Amino acid sequence: MSVECIVFVGLPASGKSTFYRQRFAATHTHISKDLLPKSANKSVRQARDLRAALGAGQSVVVDNTNPAVADRAEVVTVARQLGARVIGYYFAATARECAGRNRGREGAARVPPVAIFTAAKRLVVPTREEGFDELWRVTIRPEGGFDVEAMG
Repeated sequence: MSVECIVFVGLPASGKSTFYRQRFAATHTHISKDLLPKSANKSVRQARDLRAALGAGQSVVVDNTNPAVADRAEVVTVARQLGARVIGYYFAATARECAGRNRGREGAARVPPVAIFTAAKRLVVPTREEGFDELWRVTIRPEGGFDVEAMG
């Protein structure tokens, strides 16, 4: 099996972390700026963790909002440099849907509503031209669980 760098793209409260726990926790290292609450420069620390994991032959999931092409570019570049397959998962949810889910969260899991709407303004749907080997669209089923379908 080749090393994978999976990049999540989606608004806060779009299901990214739950999807990670259900689909990848047993096989992929979890890399997320949310896991670095006291880090002075989260981007530098995340890049270091990404390089270390991929360099050691570990598959990873980068679980951030990654809303803009520029936000994803460094991860894609590092993954390519280290010979990893780059796979994107786009969490297709509206800001309104995410705000509703966010209202049901408590404590640190709840983000300020402005974070959702700010990310929505920056969100660019990922494309293969960014360097992804595969792209998948993820939606949350009303009854729970996820639907996953290939994108272009």
